[in-house]
Amino acid sequence: MRRTPHRWTAAALALGLAAALVPTLAAAAPGDVVVRESFDSGALPAGWTPVAGTWQVSGGKLTNTAPGTLSRITFGTHLEDFRAEATIRFDSVTNSSRWAGIVLDTAPGGAVPWSQAVMRSASTATNGIEFAQRTEANTWNVTDTAAAPHDAGTGRDVRVAIEVHGSRASWSFDGKTVLTTTKLRRSASGVFGFIADGAKISVDDVVVTQLEPLPVTQPDGALPLTVAHRGYSAVAPENTLAAVEAGIRAGAEYVEIDAQTTRDGVPVVMHDNTVDRTTPGTGDISTLTAAQVTALDAGSWFSPAFAGQKVPTLGQVLDLVRTSGSTLLLEIKGPETRAETTRILDEVRSHGMARQVLVQSFDEQVLRDARAVAPEIPLGLLRGAVDADPVATAKAFGVVTYNPSAAALLTRPDAVSQLNSAGIAVMPYTVNDAATWRKLADAGVDAIITDRAGELAGWRSGHAAPSVSISVPGELRRFVPAPVAVSARDASSVSVTLDGTRIDPAVPLDPRSLAAGAHELVATATGPGGTASASAKFEVVVDVTGVRVLVAEAGTRPEETATILRHLDAGRFDQAADAVRRAGFAPELERILLADLALIAGR
Repeated sequence: MRRTPHRWTAAALALGLAAALVPTLAAAAPGDVVVRESFDSGALPAGWTPVAGTWQVSGGKLTNTAPGTLSRITFGTHLEDFRAEATIRFDSVTNSSRWAGIVLDTAPGGAVPWSQAVMRSASTATNGIEFAQRTEANTWNVTDTAAAPHDAGTGRDVRVAIEVHGSRASWSFDGKTVLTTTKLRRSASGVFGFIADGAKISVDDVVVTQLEPLPVTQPDGALPLTVAHRGYSAVAPENTLAAVEAGIRAGAEYVEIDAQTTRDGVPVVMHDNTVDRTTPGTGDISTLTAAQVTALDAGSWFSPAFAGQKVPTLGQVLDLVRTSGSTLLLEIKGPETRAETTRILDEVRSHGMARQVLVQSFDEQVLRDARAVAPEIPLGLLRGAVDADPVATAKAFGVVTYNPSAAALLTRPDAVSQLNSAGIAVMPYTVNDAATWRKLADAGVDAIITDRAGELAGWRSGHAAPSVSISVPGELRRFVPAPVAVSARDASSVSVTLDGTRIDPAVPLDPRSLAAGAHELVATATGPGGTASASAKFEVVVDVTGVRVLVAEAGTRPEETATILRHLDAGRFDQAADAVRRAGFAPELERILLADLALIAGR
């Protein structure tokens, strides 16, 4: 049992989100509707700005007037935690792979980069639902895809809802969650929008609601998040831009670095108080200028391949992390004066990253100063041992994470549940072996600090509970085979049953062999982390055309086929049934035809 979650009043740290201890500056409070628009005025609402293509209000809906390329309109204000909903309809598409949806974070003027949640008109395709980014280079980065329960098609309203907490988001299609991500790229001031590519769309009933931030602690049963210690320091020189970028690319939700200030007050990134171990220079950082420190090669000691990697400034690391989706776990090395701590925190603030940085330290005075100087930046307490009462200690320093050594924590595993129950996350350091990862996961820790970020992320994937989705068109007609879309993650095997009988999902469903009425598909995914299942229901719809196709394809004698079709065309369904009985069809086909004719006749 982990906790009753405490919810902080800024964006969450978990899964790459940041948290804070003071109320958000936004005027809206959690639960407040920030945008509600039904387009009843007949004109574009104030603050809605077309940035590509032509947009107008017509018939009480927002529309783009032609299916152009990347038609976009922006609106609203920046929120970290929100739910954005709208009813979206494809009026026409240039082809079934065209798409439209909600822009979740974009500059008000529509410039790159931006993040979006979109659907294709053929939304049952394996990539029918997407989270994607338009990058600074005007290229696409599709981070997550899934299939919808049914095709959006054209002329059909779909209720789209996207719930966002920092870089974490979930995608809901007509009330069903179909996709989640932890990789949503966010900015400090991005707003909302709608987008369409190769599609003419209608949008109505737009609602944006501010949400309560997620708790810093992980949900019950979740595997620990990855903290890349000094960056991905097993594959790149510690505390360099190369190591930070490697940690981000490895999927680490947190990237940990060490910061301290030079003689002239510039925060630089290095673990030791001296530059001797990881550079060719000598001397204490506090006695050197920033120019002297940042000119030093910090990569050659690790490998000639990293020659030329300089000691980075904190500002350079912040720039790299800001749009990555990861959170920076920033250790302030002690002792630092209050003025030096302030300079480090001011650097975080000047980059607009108070919600994407967690400051930690062994130095208690550093934490006291940080809390006084920048109360909006969340704090973590580093400990070599576990305090007698870790909850009381954590509360005394006002921290959101308590980060002891793993060896000490494993002698007191009960401390994890105590801290989690108080809303305080636990992130032990520095663990590089899978056996200990397993012990810490069993203890319920929220994240693990490791030199081997990629390996931990891979271990977690191998031990994560699998997920699976399955979709098929909601109505099938006798003469149209239907593809089954199955998507699974963290699964070693996936099986699919139709009404309890196992089938090959790669083979389209053949409605000619199915009874009229309701059917159910169930997909079961099995992996190292357990099993998961999902279902999709559909209905085989009966009509005269379907019976004609079944009769025509059966290959019976031409005169008997002609007799049955003549009765069908005349609406003589009882006579058609009698002719079916005399025709000598295969027993299963005869059963289906007679049942269909009875339904058509209303019996």
